[in-house]
Amino acid sequence: MSNQPPERRPLGQILIGAGFLSEDQLRIALYEQLKRNQPLGKLLISLGFVHEAALRQALAENLGQRCIDLSRTVVEPQAIKLLPRELAKHHRLLPLAYDSQHHRLRLAIADIHDLIAIDRLRAELGAGLEIEMLLAGETEIDRAIDQYYGHELSIDGILHELETGEIESGSRRSANDDYHQPVVRLIDSILIDAVKQGASDIHFEPEAGFLRIRYRIDGLLRQIRALHHSYWPAMSVRIKIMAGMNIAEMRAPQDGRIGLAVFGHPVDFRVASQPTIHGENIVLRILDRQKGIVPLEELGLTATQLRQLELMIARPEGIILLTGPTGSGKTTTLYSLLNHINNEGIHIMTLEDPVEYPMPLIRQTSVAENAKLDFANGIRSMMRQDPDVILVGEIRDAETAKMAFRAAMTGHQVYATLHSNSAVGAIPRLLDSGILPDLMAGNMIGIVAQRLLRRLCEHCKTPYQAPAEEARLFSEPDDGQPVLLFRANGCDRCAFQGYRGRLAIMELLRLGRELDALIARRASSHEILCQATRQGFSTLAEDGLRRVRQGCTSLAELRRCIDLTDRD
Repeated sequence: MSNQPPERRPLGQILIGAGFLSEDQLRIALYEQLKRNQPLGKLLISLGFVHEAALRQALAENLGQRCIDLSRTVVEPQAIKLLPRELAKHHRLLPLAYDSQHHRLRLAIADIHDLIAIDRLRAELGAGLEIEMLLAGETEIDRAIDQYYGHELSIDGILHELETGEIESGSRRSANDDYHQPVVRLIDSILIDAVKQGASDIHFEPEAGFLRIRYRIDGLLRQIRALHHSYWPAMSVRIKIMAGMNIAEMRAPQDGRIGLAVFGHPVDFRVASQPTIHGENIVLRILDRQKGIVPLEELGLTATQLRQLELMIARPEGIILLTGPTGSGKTTTLYSLLNHINNEGIHIMTLEDPVEYPMPLIRQTSVAENAKLDFANGIRSMMRQDPDVILVGEIRDAETAKMAFRAAMTGHQVYATLHSNSAVGAIPRLLDSGILPDLMAGNMIGIVAQRLLRRLCEHCKTPYQAPAEEARLFSEPDDGQPVLLFRANGCDRCAFQGYRGRLAIMELLRLGRELDALIARRASSHEILCQATRQGFSTLAEDGLRRVRQGCTSLAELRRCIDLTDRD
């Protein structure tokens, strides 16, 4: 019995089945094919019967390959340098991203079955290179080759063009000629560089005489460039065009969003502008979908903490709160929890501002003030949709808090975020929002407070024996054994910062009868904390000291984020 692959459907039938083409149009194209002897796909585009995007999708389905939309893709300069323009043009190949660590190249190709092109490609790049091929349309690749080849793509090279004015004579000729403008390439290169460096935000900050560009990497801002202030008007216009914002409005705050493929995977940039005395300040929040959802087991929890979290999730109704300042990783933890419980048997709905990471099976909604869909109205609407689980992106006001608790009281499991300094501190915060103690007691499953600490670089962290004042923090018995800790040093692997990546520390307050009774009688935060401690509650400081003792982070980094003065 032969193992032959299933017979592929004809391209025309796939397009008809998808509703992109009619039987009559296919008949005309086939007749023209007899006369012109050209590929059917090319003829369908030239006749105006289908768009190239539709053809690309149909070809990918027909060949069982992944496709890519090059109009929404940013190409890595390092990848372009690997392949000569003549070879790329002749065989319609476009290098997209190069991973030097794993020696892997991602490539767009017009014909997966062009063996000559593939052989020449391997001969040019060497047999040891792993090549991932994505299908793209011929004209898309031709346009992209003209766009990227022959132009400087590095930030330094583009700045040289701007400073020397070498291309000022090349005026804009058409919509497809934008890439001749160095500002367009400069913004693309900055976006690529920020994603490559693992930044979470890009700050464009105009000053009186220059433009400062900073990346937030591992929670701290780091200045990357300082440019002449004259570049900023054109740069800000380019960002606002990409984000769908009003380029004529410069005196009012605006929000927008950019969706691009960077290094072959989708990355969203949430854009916010703010007028200042020196011009518009623009911040881009980078939302990399590949990094957004972390499995629950990889959050770095102890076995006790993981068990506590699993017990919280197991309660079918009530509210689970995640607290912490902006940038403490609350959203990442929320998505991890939803991903853990997500299955076809339950109906999960979310209300976010905005939706950061699309997830299958989950009904996700962005709040929209212009459509009068705020958090409170959104919860009312969702409760008529028969949900089992509701996520409220943020409890900002008394009305939202009351609606979230109403949903918890009516048999729903509710997840929400709240700004407070600690898990116990969330209780007076809710009381301040007008939530009655009787309403809180019995309807709160638990509160999780968290922070993000920078992780020590594994390649350069330096061990040292802790002095007595530091050793006392760890409450270890006086057995005469020295306390060994690690401090940041710096190497080329971590850009000489001493840290690379981040880790979460958490405190989990699971509410039961004793704590509910204290909340109901408006007990003080100190009383609640003492009772929680008797039940095994561990604070953020204690969890942070555990990670310091493990060598994951430094004591200096923990002190930067957590107050340890009451333990000194």
